[in-house]
Amino acid sequence: YVPEMPIKERLEIASELAEYGLQGLEAHYPAEVNEDNLHLYQELEKSTGIELITVIPGLFFDPEFEFGSLSSPIPEARKMAIERTITTLKMNKELGTDFAIVWPGIDGFESAFGIDFYALWNRFEEGLASAMDVVPGVRIAIEPKPYEPRGNNIYRNTADGLIMAQDVEKNLQAEENKKLLAEGHAMVTLNPEVGHVLMGFEDLAYSFSRILRQGRLAHTHWNSQPLGNYDQDLNVGLISPEQALAALYALKMHGYEEFLGIDINPERMPVKQALINNMDRLNALIQMTDEMDHELIVACLDKPDKNRGVLEAYLTRVSHPNATGLSKMPQYVK
Repeated sequence: YVPEMPIKERLEIASELAEYGLQGLEAHYPAEVNEDNLHLYQELEKSTGIELITVIPGLFFDPEFEFGSLSSPIPEARKMAIERTITTLKMNKELGTDFAIVWPGIDGFESAFGIDFYALWNRFEEGLASAMDVVPGVRIAIEPKPYEPRGNNIYRNTADGLIMAQDVEKNLQAEENKKLLAEGHAMVTLNPEVGHVLMGFEDLAYSFSRILRQGRLAHTHWNSQPLGNYDQDLNVGLISPEQALAALYALKMHGYEEFLGIDINPERMPVKQALINNMDRLNALIQMTDEMDHELIVACLDKPDKNRGVLEAYLTRVSHPNATGLSKMPQYVK
């Protein structure tokens, strides 16, 4: 409900958020970052330390991508998508980013009748691999989503993303990429978004752990979302805070040290206040995970037969530290 801001004004707001914990920005090419305004992001980093951590190819808004981008059956559209991806990867390489997010939002279908899924997946994966081979050494972080804007996304869920990552890597031909794979590096990783995972009725901690186990969790996008429904991009923890807490604890358990990206759509709130609220909520949840009785948690999970109901009782007290009149906290068995 406000006029669209020029990029310079958006970056001015970002500069005011460093003191609240903002460390990086993400931008789509060419709509948000391009050859003409890249210097604005570089100036922001020099003055505040806020980095441009990834440049994302815009593969969804252009009318040429009406029937898909990298998966399009129309040669001209697919060529445009590959060339845009190449340009974006070059920008990531120039900036020294750790990954380039790819969101295949416009790739998919509505009616499944007659769809040649083999061809659909092959076009996307071979097109992405060809772009990666032109600019070797740049990791991709694919972002699955069940639906929207297409009725069905080409890569709907966590399992789809993991399979797709392996299939793209099999298509890589550049010597630098093959060398990195041989050394055990993942060249195609995932960037799961909380809202997208929950749209697909997946459990957040489970999904993140699945990706971590494969060594493919490059980044995460945070918001909140009711199960199913349209993509709401609500503030972190507003809905299902227990999912966010469990996911953050899973990240802590397995040593995740990468960024937590905020992906929200604050329609009725000033963007600065919305971002502060989200950073505060994430910091509060992380602090909760740091201060938990890890020995109790391990005991309850390793010896569930000896600690029936103890973990739930503990989580009640952690979630409501100022509550009064509660029963005595049961003891746990080590």
